[in-house]
Formats: sequence, C-alpha cells, structure tokens
Amino acid sequence: MRLLLIAILTFIFIGCANDSDPAADKANFTRIYDNNKYNASYFPIDIKQTPDGGYLILGGRRIEDSNFSGIYLMKVDEFGGFISEQEVDENFVNPIGPLLESGGNYFFFCMSSVGLQTQLFQVDAEATLSNPVSIGGSYPAAAAIDGNNFLLLSYDNFNKASVVSVVTPTGSITQSKSFSIGAGDAVEEPIINHFLRTGKQIPFLVGKAGTQYYFNGFFNYTLSLCFTNLVADDPQGIVQGQQDDGGVSQVMPLDGGKFALTRFNFGDNYLIPNVTLNTSGISSSTDLGGNPFPELISNATVKILRATIGTKKVAIYGSDTRSKQIALFGYDEGTGEFIGSKYLGFSNPFEIAALAPTVDGGLVICGTTYVAGRFPRICIFKLSKDQVTESFQ
Repeated sequence: MRLLLIAILTFIFIGCANDSDPAADKANFTRIYDNNKYNASYFPIDIKQTPDGGYLILGGRRIEDSNFSGIYLMKVDEFGGFISEQEVDENFVNPIGPLLESGGNYFFFCMSSVGLQTQLFQVDAEATLSNPVSIGGSYPAAAAIDGNNFLLLSYDNFNKASVVSVVTPTGSITQSKSFSIGAGDAVEEPIINHFLRTGKQIPFLVGKAGTQYYFNGFFNYTLSLCFTNLVADDPQGIVQGQQDDGGVSQVMPLDGGKFALTRFNFGDNYLIPNVTLNTSGISSSTDLGGNPFPELISNATVKILRATIGTKKVAIYGSDTRSKQIALFGYDEGTGEFIGSKYLGFSNPFEIAALAPTVDGGLVICGTTYVAGRFPRICIFKLSKDQVTESFQ
C-alpha cells in the first residue's frame, strides 16, 4: 500500500491572537488554512486535540478520478500553526468521522475505491498513518466509540440494508445486524447521492444509550432513529422521519435516560435539549416538537457536545446560520433551559464540521470557510475557558 504525501507550498494563517502572550495565543485563536492550489477543495470532518497540545484534523478532498471524496489529514500545533498534511492515496475514499481514540492512537473508517470495501485506518498524534485493515462490507456512514471497541453504521448496497457492527481496533467484527431499507430504487437514491455528495447530506448516526444501540439511518423506506439490541431482526424502538425530508439530525444521550437532539422537517430545524424518547415502540419525529430555529440554514448540520461549565452540565449545540456564521447555543442539561449563545465567523462564509473540548477547559471548532467566496478551505476557532464560561454559564 502506497501513501502519497504532498506538501502544500504556501499556507496563510489568519489569526486573532496576542503575539506578546503565549498563554493567550494558545487559549484563543482563529486560523484559516489557505494555499496556492486554487482548484483544490478541502473540507474537514473531525478534529481532536493531541497530547502535545496540537490538533489532528481528518478531512476530505475532491479528487479527479473518483466520484467519491479522497482523504486528507492535517496536523497543527497548539497555536494553530501548520505542521504537516497528507493527501492519502486515491485507492482509499469516503472518509467518515469522528476520529476514534483508542490506546493512544486515532482511527477512522473509509472504503477502497475498487470494490468499495470498508477499511479501518490507524493514525498517531503526528498524523502518521499505518496500513489499513479491511473490514468488509461497503459504504461506511457513521461511527462512534463503544468502550474499547467501535460502532460502525454502513450501507449494504447489495442487500439494500442499514448495517450496525461492533468493530475492534484490530478490525475484527464481533457483532453485526442488518435492517432492510425497503425494496425499490427510490429509497436508495438519496443514500447514494449522499455518498457521492451530489445531493442532501443525510445525518447518519450510530451510538449507544445504556444497554441499547441506536442508529439514525434508513429502515423500512424512511430515515428513522432506531434502537436495537443487535439480536432481534427488527429494532425495538423506532422514531420515524418523513422519508428523507424529515427526521432526527443529531442526538446525544444524557443522564437519566434523557436525550438532547435536533430534528428537521422539510427544511425547518428544531432544537430539543431535553426529551424522553420511546425506545421500545414506534413514534414520529414530528411529535417531538422542539424550539424552531429559523435563523439556521435549511436542513442544517448540527453538532452537540456535553460539557461541564462550573458546576453546571451543559449541552452545546453548533450549527450554521443563514448569515453564514457558525452559531453555538448552550442549554442546561437538567432543565433544557437556554443559557447563552455565541457566533463565530467574519467576512467569509463559515460552516461547522466538528466541535470538541480542549484540555484547558475551552472549545475548538473546526469548519469550512470559502476564501474569496469560492475556494473551500479548513478553518479553526479556539475558544478559551473564560470565553466558554462567559457564553454558557
């Protein structure tokens, strides 16, 4: 296996740090990573802070010889300064997030460009890749940590099924269950358009809440949030959407069996910071109600992060506004009460990709911006602990 390492010749760092105070420079900065490859297109998928204080970014990139996205990795230092980048060999495509931490390393799923078989890559804190392990199956869609293992949601295009698997860091599948999406081409079309990035990006999700696994994917013709024990042929609980026009767009298990989630319905977005879901029966996402957010773009991408600010447990939502900024909204986990907001971005359009905590009690937000309004580039916003506390306590 050959990995292609290409050094970008010119990176421009646009920052808002105080040059005279290194502590402040690390705590609060903004960076846009531009380069002289004007026809290049990069988009971030996830970001993780590494033990050296820097950041590892998994992204995708446009490639000429495939309908799928290529793989891109970038390492920056604790100040957001560029260290290295890799454009991974085009034999591997369709990277998905998040970066999964295990044993001091990071992992992510993708697939081979020939045969479309799912692959698992390992990468260290310096963005050095190990040879991938073939998992089998095709079209990885979402992933999550499950103790010492990983959860993988994939689409089996041969059997027309959503598949949930438990995968070890060595690439072994210890448990797996398939759920039919329904017969016919109409239900498959939005799924394929998602992977080719020619249509709506579907909010595929997978995770675990208590003893139940869940996935947000297609089941029985409809995008649904499904709860399963990975034993029974059908899910035990189903929160149905509206084919691909409505459903859950993000979900985060909270304490006491509660959930923080968002849903969309024909373009409208609703935030629901504290809700009990029917995990053992059939319900509809439209019955969940929620706080309408007309300031968000149609069918907005949403990220949710649990954080403790002072003594308060907070659910922080990140999304994209119609004014082309990244918006952060904070809610009290216990009551669902709105406690504050913060907006990021200036001049250029900005779109969120990932939201993560940092060891200093702050936040890092990774996203896409468009230099000169047309060139997609990766950006980072680093917020200090004081900024987070001021916004969401």
